[in-house]
Amino acid sequence: MNDFNGQVVLITGAASGIGLAIAHKLLTDGAQVGLLDFNESALQKTFGKYGPDALSVGVDVTDEARVNDAILKVHAQFGKIDALINCVGITGITNVHSHEVSSENLHKVFHVNFMGSFYTSKAVLPLMLARNYGRILHIASIAGKEGNAGMLAYSASKAAVIAMAKVQGKEYAERGITVNALAPAVIQTPLVDAMPDAQVKYMTDKIPMKRCGTLNEAANLAAYIISPQNSFTTGFTFDLSGGRATY
Repeated sequence: MNDFNGQVVLITGAASGIGLAIAHKLLTDGAQVGLLDFNESALQKTFGKYGPDALSVGVDVTDEARVNDAILKVHAQFGKIDALINCVGITGITNVHSHEVSSENLHKVFHVNFMGSFYTSKAVLPLMLARNYGRILHIASIAGKEGNAGMLAYSASKAAVIAMAKVQGKEYAERGITVNALAPAVIQTPLVDAMPDAQVKYMTDKIPMKRCGTLNEAANLAAYIISPQNSFTTGFTFDLSGGRATY
């Protein structure tokens, strides 16, 4: 399952967190990887050691035109795109009740978390349809299934990502393309490290294992989901929740 030789994978949010962990795993397992992130210098510094197998492209995923250009650049470099993994995500302002949520912040979180994933999938799907093969994975969150108090923008945007995976999974099911989501509970990432302690405790208290998930656990599951072996599951949300979600 860990053989990705000949596979070309596009990863957004590859400079940190889950995206970074997945990128390292896939490159180690033989994939050629297009790495997209707002922080291009961090990409080049981190992935330069992989040589021509890693293509770093700085891009703001909320800019549809630049997303299209970036994906075409990756396609031109490697000749195809077998899989897309959308890892870009922000929490926005947290620990606030819904009536206190800033509309500006709500829009910002949706633009990054939902629209960014929509733009990238919209751009790669025609390339996958031309080959009748593809794997798309949207990184969502358990918050998108259950809702986290104090995190309206984040929870709602990730719920939208889950809904998009369901729709796209059904739309392309007969064309060799699977589209799934991954819903982690709290994973130990810089994004989580930046949250208030009270917010992290609120989330880990709901996990039967009473701990955060690890980046390795997330990367291993993501790799399986976008592998050729995962060929009969689409429109599904895989949980990575330490027992928090059992449905």
